[in-house]
Amino acid sequence: MVVSVGIDVGGTHTDLVMLDRETGALSVLKSPTTVGDPSEGAIATLVEHLAAEGLAPEAVQQLMHGTTIATNIALEHDGARTGLITTDGFRDILHIARHKRPQTFSLQLDLPWQTHPLVPRRWRYTVPERIVPPGDILRPLDEDAVRAAVRALVADGVEAIAICFLHAYLNPAHEQRAAEIVAEVAPDLFVSASHRVVPQYREYERFSTTALNAYVGPKTARYLRRMDDALKSAGFGVDLHLMQSSGGSATLQSAVERPVSLLMSGPAGGLIGGIFVGKSAGYDSVITLDVGGTSADIGVAPKGEILYKHILDTRLGDYHAMVPMAELDAIGAGGGSIAYVDSGGQFQVGPRSAGANPGPCAYGQGGTEPAATDCMIALGWIDPERFLGGRLKLDRSLSMKAIEDKLCGPLGMTVEEAAAGAIRILTHSMTRACELNSVRRGHDPRDFALVAFGGAGPLFGCAIAREMQISTVLIPPRPGLTSALGLLASDVVYEQSQTVMLQAGEAATKTLADRLSGLDQLLRTQLSEDGFADDEISISRFADCRYAGQGYELLTPLPDGEIGAETWEALARNFHAEHARQYGKDFPEKAVQLVNIRVRGTGAIKPIALTGPGDAASKDPSEAQTTVRPAIFLEGGTPVEYPTPRFDRDALKTGHVIAGPAIVDQMDTTIVIPPEFIATVDAVGNIVIKPGDAA
Repeated sequence: MVVSVGIDVGGTHTDLVMLDRETGALSVLKSPTTVGDPSEGAIATLVEHLAAEGLAPEAVQQLMHGTTIATNIALEHDGARTGLITTDGFRDILHIARHKRPQTFSLQLDLPWQTHPLVPRRWRYTVPERIVPPGDILRPLDEDAVRAAVRALVADGVEAIAICFLHAYLNPAHEQRAAEIVAEVAPDLFVSASHRVVPQYREYERFSTTALNAYVGPKTARYLRRMDDALKSAGFGVDLHLMQSSGGSATLQSAVERPVSLLMSGPAGGLIGGIFVGKSAGYDSVITLDVGGTSADIGVAPKGEILYKHILDTRLGDYHAMVPMAELDAIGAGGGSIAYVDSGGQFQVGPRSAGANPGPCAYGQGGTEPAATDCMIALGWIDPERFLGGRLKLDRSLSMKAIEDKLCGPLGMTVEEAAAGAIRILTHSMTRACELNSVRRGHDPRDFALVAFGGAGPLFGCAIAREMQISTVLIPPRPGLTSALGLLASDVVYEQSQTVMLQAGEAATKTLADRLSGLDQLLRTQLSEDGFADDEISISRFADCRYAGQGYELLTPLPDGEIGAETWEALARNFHAEHARQYGKDFPEKAVQLVNIRVRGTGAIKPIALTGPGDAASKDPSEAQTTVRPAIFLEGGTPVEYPTPRFDRDALKTGHVIAGPAIVDQMDTTIVIPPEFIATVDAVGNIVIKPGDAA
């Protein structure tokens, strides 16, 4: 048997999906994340699952990994002691930034990049050097000054050094030499040079991205190398690949050198998984809703295509990261979101979360504030006896007591009203986030299917679809492990970019052709070294274009083939069309300027083919029904109790039809089908839910 494995390590759980490449059969495992060293739990989970399936390590031919380690380092301000070596006169680029303030008129506001600097000012050193456009050396690099700066930083105990020289994107010679000097003086330091991380103009964004790469680099590199060593020790010969923020995967070595590309690794896997689920059910355009314990990640994929954030809008927390990043938004809403009454008497839910420890009150680990999970237990949605497949028994009385103590008194509500109100608030927060990613960006959500997954997504999917008038909700066969499945559905993707500053036209033909050829060859070599054959490699080209005089660019497809007059005409047409789509107007008479070129190389992974649960003898799902219990649903803002049948997901077959209200239990989630919704199991095991009239 030949299998592919996807491992998604989150803050609470490690999810593993194993796919039999010959039969399409999926097997899954969910285990607690080992907080001290997440790689330890990930490898243990893999070894345990292989043993249970009777497989040797040699059976694993593809191993994909999604991780939040780089994300958590940046968000928790827990990175390496980082130094900066830059051009004389530019010591404070990271401090000054772009004079943009999160709250324009606040006089007391702390600017996050100054409050928690990636590089404290005392560790920023300047050296004499200067390169000027188009890449000429105006002042040679002072190598002695570089050596002195490195020695001073080493004496202060820094673990990483970022090298950012002015205009290094045009000529990297000085940065290359400075990196060599760092390797000579302090070979154990992590080095991040801007020409390797992000060779593009705009000083602040380039400096910030390079410094962030250095800041998260040492810990991320140690984690990845530990994981690779553990795999080799356990007998695995397969190479480890990592999910990137762009939705493509990268090799271990590439991720170690450029860990900044992993900042949205986990959520990107969920987006890929959601797109895959949509296509498997016959829906190309999807809105993905990935709800975990702490956060909800929302993405929009029209026609199954990943949208990318504008390169000047790609941030993580307090820091700018000018790297390709899938269009995803995260909000503080999940199963662990705490419901409370604030000092002004307002009913609030989240973004504060109970997390894994102490967790919701029902966990019995000392939590006293009711979480969304407690509210869903009180409403009868979550079965305390079957949570996580019965591996974690919940105490309903603790949930009821917490809601009564913390919410009912201050709000003058019954337990049921308070619990239903908390879920309503949380649903509204997610609905607003979905609208932000769809309606406000020009997409009609009625043209999309909502793919709800994660541990809590299927509990909220129908309510959100009702508010947004979405006619179809898709629940994957393994909702809690869809992000891990997405890892297996992703191709290996690398992107190389370069600032060119060319005016569109025949005069720039040779320059553009030479630059594209160099990036093209670099990517083909990289993918060939990863083991891809020529017929498995594809190259796509893009340009960041603007009208002459504009300050911001739009990503524009660059035609394939030889560069000539037709290329410029097609590029101009593409840019005018994109400008009109984004801003409602274009200016065909204006000259078009190419600022950056981007070449994306893709190594195609063999497509996944899933097997279904088998055909049902009839539409009646009574054979899968386990019990009938009371559950509460909101109708016109009022909680109404229904006798609600519950079903075992593993017993459902293709063709079964379930009329709401109903609840489906499975190991990794609970699926709520409200009144007036109808669910059908499709050929690959997805549950397709529609309002009664649409069904």
